[in-house]
Amino acid sequence: MFETLFKRTTYIRLLELTDYNHPLLRLMQLEAPGTYHHSLVVANLSENAANAIGANALLCRVCALFHDIGKTEKPEYFAENQTDGVNPHDSRHPSFSALIIKSHVKVGVDLALKHRLPRPVIDVIRQHHGTTLIQYFYQRARNDSRQPTPLPGESGSRESFPPVGDGAVSETTYRYDGPRPQFKESAIIMLADGVEAASRSLRRVTPQHLGELIEQIFKQRLADNQLDEAPLTIAELHQLKSSFTFTLLNMLHARVAYPPAEGKVTAKEKDAAKKAEQQGAG
Repeated sequence: MFETLFKRTTYIRLLELTDYNHPLLRLMQLEAPGTYHHSLVVANLSENAANAIGANALLCRVCALFHDIGKTEKPEYFAENQTDGVNPHDSRHPSFSALIIKSHVKVGVDLALKHRLPRPVIDVIRQHHGTTLIQYFYQRARNDSRQPTPLPGESGSRESFPPVGDGAVSETTYRYDGPRPQFKESAIIMLADGVEAASRSLRRVTPQHLGELIEQIFKQRLADNQLDEAPLTIAELHQLKSSFTFTLLNMLHARVAYPPAEGKVTAKEKDAAKKAEQQGAG
């Protein structure tokens, strides 16, 4: 009553929302277990990062737990929930796939409103992807648009037909609707979300590679202007990077593989890191 009356999110209310028996978290555990695990990792990353810069750590934890609840509607379309090698996107047009991926934000907001989650949590659900590009499907659409389509009765080498231009693919179709993060905690979760997703592609973890991967995620978000409306300083961004690296190294310690004694990184390790960066870009 107090919270509704004054439109404030109280500490007690946030504490209540960390209960893993909340109906929405239970739904995610049952319908989208991969997303649930992802959310737990993002919660740890963002909570520690918020503490590092003096932001609201409890708010970060709660927002991270609920940020992807929209994925409970079509969980099989999200990579973290695909365990049997079947990917429904393989038989879908890239624009349709992008629409499904983007829809988890709206579905999440609707669920949050239905369950009367606090306004900052709803804001983070809206903002945690900003207006980022869904790179994988955008690139697939561009590649498809370059494939020449023969007319009925045509024959001969396919290379003889001119490709369709890139102008046929609208970047807007493959971008989230936004808005971009408007406050520190929202920006922290955007960054933690990207870092966690990218780190999953690393089979062997070294402190150097993890640092490079995190640096790449930050550079991508900055270059894409996703952090322009969030009040984060350069010093705070450096603190966030250090916090993410420290937290992930501790969480993935069983997979940590330190470079050879002379400090050089092997070619195989470089290739793995590069691949991870590319996969984490979208």
